[in-house]
Amino acid sequence: MSIKSIVFMSSLALFASYAPAGFCAGAPKAADVIGTPAPGSKFAKIQVGMHSKQIMDLIGPPTDQKVYMTGKAWIPFHFGGDNSRTEYHYKGEGVLTFSNGGMGNIGSMKLIRIKVDTQESGYIQ
Repeated sequence: MSIKSIVFMSSLALFASYAPAGFCAGAPKAADVIGTPAPGSKFAKIQVGMHSKQIMDLIGPPTDQKVYMTGKAWIPFHFGGDNSRTEYHYKGEGVLTFSNGGMGNIGSMKLIRIKVDTQESGYIQ
């Protein structure tokens, strides 16, 4: 491999690690709410941008949850957030998706998506 190829590949990796959140395909929108929560439901009490602890205090623990890695986890020298996501499944309510924090916010999960689904079983399939 030539020196030019190595420099080019390194530049691409560096650019990818500093790309703005909306630049990458599949990046969450600022307010991603799918469906409309029924008045008085658990999901009617929350909004995008809240932290997981706030939500647990307001509506209680989920029926089930799962964690998965995003593509950002595999970018060399990426120290930003959204390396993994956590989904909270609430029976009869829907699914909440959180973006997990980066280097300075380890353990901080911020709500990025609310999917209202009254048919949600509450369990990971």
